Amino acid sequence: MTEAVARRPRPKIVTLSDAAAARVRDVMAHSAKPYLRVGVKNGGCAGMEYVMDYADAPEPFDEAVEDKEVRILVKADAVLFLLGSEIDYETTRLASRFVFKNPNQTDACGCGESVTIVAAEQDA
Repeated sequence: MTEAVARRPRPKIVTLSDAAAARVRDVMAHSAKPYLRVGVKNGGCAGMEYVMDYADAPEPFDEAVEDKEVRILVKADAVLFLLGSEIDYETTRLASRFVFKNPNQTDACGCGESVTIVAAEQDA
């Protein structure tokens, strides 16, 4: 007889601060599309940029993340780059924006629009 192996809980890919969750709820309440998708793309002087887009439906292999009663999608090709990140929302005198606090980020350009990210280590 084989015994079932207990699996450890799967960590969330990203978490949301209270401010980010509130902002996502507000933005999505006024959106014509039902989903918000988070990812990364190649670009900028440091190599990569964080992206957030509205989506009509999950794409194959998107990861759904629920945190603080908010559900977002994470693009499959961004999972290892975003693993362990917190998405925050900050307001200053000059701007309001989502901010990624990413343990996989190793550098950022001077303007803060692009970053260098290494993929998270996979468990063996």
